[in-house]
Amino acid sequence: MANNKSSKKRVEIGERNRLQNKAYKSALRTLMKRCFTACSAYSEAPGDEAKTTLNASLNAAFSKIDKAVKRGVMHRNTGAHQKSRLSTAVKRAIEPSVS
Repeated sequence: MANNKSSKKRVEIGERNRLQNKAYKSALRTLMKRCFTACSAYSEAPGDEAKTTLNASLNAAFSKIDKAVKRGVMHRNTGAHQKSRLSTAVKRAIEPSVS
């Protein structure tokens, strides 16, 4: 346990930041999962409404990832990797490969 006032304060601040980061990461994972779900829904039943939902979920996830990187919740390379995963999934859903 911390012995002086400043170190006690640092412990409290660290705990507060940990909880905020945890909530932020949880929201980020939810948005990413929502985007992947929209991709699979569009693949099964393509249409204008499904495509609109897909694009909206992609934009929301990208925005949240960028904000997480800006706040320091996520490393910038991790953010780029996640955005790449999302955009690849969306491209596969919209333009299925002809094999």
